[in-house]
Amino acid sequence: MSIDGILKEAEAKMGKSVDHLELELTSIRTGRANPALIERVMVPAYGTPMPLNQLAQISAPEARLLVVQVYDRGQLGTVEKAIRDAGIGLNPANDGQVIRVPIPQLTEERRNEYVKMVKQSAEEARVAVRNVRRDELQRINHQERAGEVPEDQARRAGDQLQKITDSHTGRIDAIAHRKEAEVMEV
Repeated sequence: MSIDGILKEAEAKMGKSVDHLELELTSIRTGRANPALIERVMVPAYGTPMPLNQLAQISAPEARLLVVQVYDRGQLGTVEKAIRDAGIGLNPANDGQVIRVPIPQLTEERRNEYVKMVKQSAEEARVAVRNVRRDELQRINHQERAGEVPEDQARRAGDQLQKITDSHTGRIDAIAHRKEAEVMEV
């Protein structure tokens, strides 16, 4: 594979790590109602665990309320129990038609726990980006040792790879800081 191909592949893999971080951070509460908080809650339905967003429509009609409209009313109790047992500190109420999930105000202690979760997720994403850099740099060095690429071209490719890595870790830091600010705002 050419050096340009290696660099493009590295950029794509690093981009996927950043995208995964953004997706993961949507499930961390900020004190505002967001359907992403519960859409990945696994519900034991029809003999197999399924994500809630496949069993119901989730909406946020108010800043502190989620409304879950289950497609099969026979699953209301199961969905309600799955949300309660998901470990995200929510207490849903079932009225026979829909499930209302009030979003309580976050305590300072809980906010700090969420900030730690954000930092942990960001660090995992940075590690993933650095692993991509390491693997692609090994491929470049292998090509150099095999005589497929001149030494100066390999060194320039390594420098470009580092710039790509720095760009993606910068994006990760910005995403993490933005999420921390959302979690900490009252």
